[in-house]
Amino acid sequence: QVQLVESGGGLVQAGGSLRLSCAASGRTFGRFAMGWFRQVPGKEREFVAAISRYGATINYADSVKGRFTISRDNAKNTLYLQMNSLKPEDTAVYYCAAASDNVIRITAPGYDNWGQGTQVTVFS
Repeated sequence: QVQLVESGGGLVQAGGSLRLSCAASGRTFGRFAMGWFRQVPGKEREFVAAISRYGATINYADSVKGRFTISRDNAKNTLYLQMNSLKPEDTAVYYCAAASDNVIRITAPGYDNWGQGTQVTVFS
């Protein structure tokens, strides 16, 4: 089991940037893939980005490619999501998630540990 705590969300004007962090504790952080998802009320949780245990493999949703960057620091047990050129449609609660292995997945059921989420609101 791993505990995940997101931070860094907030209110930002369109075109601005935010960096989300996800601090992990419990299970050895560097052994498994991690992902970021987002969710708006009334919709399913949506894949944003995922990264393998050492960062060799990364996958992004088409909607964020070229604007968001996922990274991790295994020494600090922390996952990051740098979000640039934010748009109002990026507004959502953002969740970090831990897989049980090193396989990158783009669907929520592929992850078995979740943080509580952090709100990102982008206004025009």
